[in-house]
Amino acid sequence: MTNTESQIRIVVVDDSAFMRKAITMMLESDPQIKVVGSASNGEEGIARVKQLKPDLVTMDVEMPRMDGLTALRQIMATNPVPVMMVSSITTDGAKATLAALELGAVDFIPKQMSYVSLDIVKIKEELVAKIKNIVSRKHILMARFRTRSSFSAAGKDSGQPSKPAPPVRTPTRSVIKAKRHHKINIIALGSSTGGPPALQAVIPKLPRNLPVGMLIAQHMPEMFTKSLAERLDGLSQVTVREASDGDAVEPGLVLIAPGGKHMTLRKYGGKARVAVSDKPTDTLYHPCVDVMMNSVAEAYGGSTMGVVLTGMGSNGLEGSRNIKNKGGILIAQDEASCIVYGMPRAIVDAKIADHVTSIDQVASEITSYF
Repeated sequence: MTNTESQIRIVVVDDSAFMRKAITMMLESDPQIKVVGSASNGEEGIARVKQLKPDLVTMDVEMPRMDGLTALRQIMATNPVPVMMVSSITTDGAKATLAALELGAVDFIPKQMSYVSLDIVKIKEELVAKIKNIVSRKHILMARFRTRSSFSAAGKDSGQPSKPAPPVRTPTRSVIKAKRHHKINIIALGSSTGGPPALQAVIPKLPRNLPVGMLIAQHMPEMFTKSLAERLDGLSQVTVREASDGDAVEPGLVLIAPGGKHMTLRKYGGKARVAVSDKPTDTLYHPCVDVMMNSVAEAYGGSTMGVVLTGMGSNGLEGSRNIKNKGGILIAQDEASCIVYGMPRAIVDAKIADHVTSIDQVASEITSYF
């Protein structure tokens, strides 16, 4: 196979000439990636995708003439291809990005309105690895999108939604599991790439009377986790909030670690409360799944349930081992339903998962213990 044939072909859509150049330089620093076309607005982007049939598209959210969400809808309706959104770190940018993930985007690239070049350099290696992983699975991902899109309203509207879009669900029905007998007092869940749609397939299925609290570490920047929590709260019977330092762990309450911060547990007598801080400072991710899970395992021991969903790398493996060594239960998302089968695969390959299941069945596995 020639070098040209083996290259990953990408179209970059962004109204900023600087961002188009920065993203192109970042991606083409890897010889396996070639930017084959670019566009300055959504209309041009749709045309480039139709003409060039790329392996992946990077799509700015805010553009003149046609914004990224509208272009995404049309691309996914006519020429489905993996799309990564390029999103500003603002409340509006976070909400638009979450809507894009529901419409079929596979992930997003956060950008600062200033110091863009510094951020681009910082995320380059992880982004290139992520793109390679996603493109290697593009046929599976797009086949799954076509299946789920026939069961959703995604792609029907032409403008940005004025209210949150309904959750996108696959047609698979939850199977009612026989009750399992292992005492669970807390749930610790970790996710990364593909996490927001995965969480939306799990959290709204949990019952209002969930008898334990849940902590979530999702790799996202600040602003995004607050919007994610608000979105999930509006769709769920349980209460979902972005965690604040000192929040009590309570039944039916789901606390999401704030972007850029770590979330750990501390116990006062019999009451557990979360601590939100910058420490430790030497972790690759903030929040870090391992930091959260290790803390929960130390506080709750064998009555901990760990859940590991879609994501790059192996963050969560150390914490999951700690949970398992203390006698806890582990659930891992299966390969077929992951956007990126990295974090769950680490758990499966280590042979410590008690259950490996489709994202549609994760909630059933959780509730089978109550």
